[in-house]
Amino acid sequence: MSVEEGTANHGRLLGTVRGPQDVKRMTVEQLDILAAEIRDFLIAKVSRTGGHVGPNLGVVELTLAMHRVFDSPRDRLLFDTGHQSYVHKILTGRQDGFDKLRQRGGLSGYPSQAESEHDLIENSHASTALSYADGLAKAYALRGEPRSVVAVVGDGALTGGMCWEALNNIATAGNPLVIVVNDNGRSYSPTIGGLADHLSSLRLNPGYEKVLDTVKDALGNTPFVGKPMYEVLHAVKKGIKDAVAPQAMFEDLGIKYVGPVDGHDIAAVESALRAAKNFGGPVIVHAVTRKGYGYRAAEEDEADRLHGPGGAFDIETGKLLAAPSVKWTHVFADELVKVADERPDVVGITAAMAEPTGIATLARKYPERVYDVGIAEQHAATSAAGLALGGLHPVVAVYATFLNRAFDQVLLDVAMHKLPVTFVLDRAGITGPDGPSHYGIWDMSVFGVVPGLRIAAPRDAGTLREELREAVAVDDGPTILRFPTGTVAADLPAVRRVGPVDVLAESARTDVLLVAVGSFAGLGMEVAARVAEHGYGVTVVDPRWVRPVPAELVELAAGHRLVVTVEDGVRVGGVGDALAQAMRDADVRVPLRDLGVPADWHPHGTRAQILADLGLTAQDVARDVTGWISRLDAQPVESVPRDQAGATN
Repeated sequence: MSVEEGTANHGRLLGTVRGPQDVKRMTVEQLDILAAEIRDFLIAKVSRTGGHVGPNLGVVELTLAMHRVFDSPRDRLLFDTGHQSYVHKILTGRQDGFDKLRQRGGLSGYPSQAESEHDLIENSHASTALSYADGLAKAYALRGEPRSVVAVVGDGALTGGMCWEALNNIATAGNPLVIVVNDNGRSYSPTIGGLADHLSSLRLNPGYEKVLDTVKDALGNTPFVGKPMYEVLHAVKKGIKDAVAPQAMFEDLGIKYVGPVDGHDIAAVESALRAAKNFGGPVIVHAVTRKGYGYRAAEEDEADRLHGPGGAFDIETGKLLAAPSVKWTHVFADELVKVADERPDVVGITAAMAEPTGIATLARKYPERVYDVGIAEQHAATSAAGLALGGLHPVVAVYATFLNRAFDQVLLDVAMHKLPVTFVLDRAGITGPDGPSHYGIWDMSVFGVVPGLRIAAPRDAGTLREELREAVAVDDGPTILRFPTGTVAADLPAVRRVGPVDVLAESARTDVLLVAVGSFAGLGMEVAARVAEHGYGVTVVDPRWVRPVPAELVELAAGHRLVVTVEDGVRVGGVGDALAQAMRDADVRVPLRDLGVPADWHPHGTRAQILADLGLTAQDVARDVTGWISRLDAQPVESVPRDQAGATN
């Protein structure tokens, strides 16, 4: 069936699915057809909007089986991570929303309580679902509610420490809970770590196909009668597991194990899930799947199986339709390799995201100097501390939103020891389609309280390269370098430099000091031009290093009538707050207004749409600045000559 044929009217069978009950009534033959139609539907829809296509192609049969065995929403289905929930959305009546997937007014790319009663947790960060599931199972047990809790966990998520903390507690509690390990050998890129090697040895063992056949036969020929059936399955598995791979590690925790089962065989998965459901305690169902299954372009993509194209792509090739552009990530990756060429002590660390963060570029040239720790940001930070103690300078590259998970490690394991570790935060600020869980708006506020930590925010490719080099030159404490997603801004040269602060524009009048942080530098220039039309003079500066606040920035503030900060981060505890405090400490009484992102959960949409909603456009900011300066004392303060304002070249 072609993609076009499969998506006409949502496919013959798919068009009849408005909820899980419709799937429960289908025959085995119909389910196979439905699975093919779902794949065609996903490829067609996501090719137009971008999104997580590879992970969802891999869980089609698995999700169908789950909705046949369990009764959502009474039974709770939790996805870790949430980007593998597209099929779940399709089966719970949200097919029509895929035309605007990840777009304003359309479906979220993750589970969303606002969308459906079938979504309970808006979870898109890995390794958390098991903890949610543990709490839910305990609550239902205490309330006497016979409800099933099912957590779908990718094998990559099991590299996260939270999973193992949860497994320990799940085993101790002993409540009914089904953990589906979706084992495709990949999170974003191939899964890293001892557990990954263990599961891989099972997948690659010559006896694996025989194992699947044996388990399928046992499931197909034995009736399901609660615990006795589970014990039959358990006996079959026990009899063969020692010849294939040591599976005792899960059972040593006190959690029963079923598998491996072929995750693309609906009957096999359904049988295993029914056995697990009827057991009456915690059970792990190990399903082996293939990320990108059924779509050649995804299966042939060695990097990440077409994990998450950021925009529309060609169905035949899987390649993005938009013309290639220079991304912030590319600039960082290229410069990091150049730094590593010059400094053999520089090493790279990432948390299962080597390609998305650019660390893969360094790994291709210096594989022995790059460490992918799996989905384990806390370990990444403290391991980096150990590398620094050993005389190296680690560069830890993660998305800005994910470093939040390692705050304690950055604070006490790195900063307290004054260790030279550079954290590079990709996708800082409002990122758009991925929604509130992925917005990198917290870092300047959260990490701004860490003593001795320096934070840089480059405005363009040139300053990114420059500030990366400045960061790795710091040898007495940690540094953060943050930049947004997307196409890198055009280079914006400075008029002059005052200490570490770049002056981008200045006027004969010193009415307003506009502090434009990072990628907002271009916006600052537009604002200055608009405000100048009203007769006011604006000095636009890029602090470059926003924490700690440069003393020169405070001195510049003292020479103006009004200070305005604009930043791509939360206002509370942000750069504006920090500058205001520094001005108070220096007894600089110039009024300050701070513009930034309110501390809230902002809906998904394009970056431009969200910034417009927040009033962070050139037109909005210029209107605000003009209003503020015009409302100052009717007798304007005489402009202070720059050489008396403490500004020096």
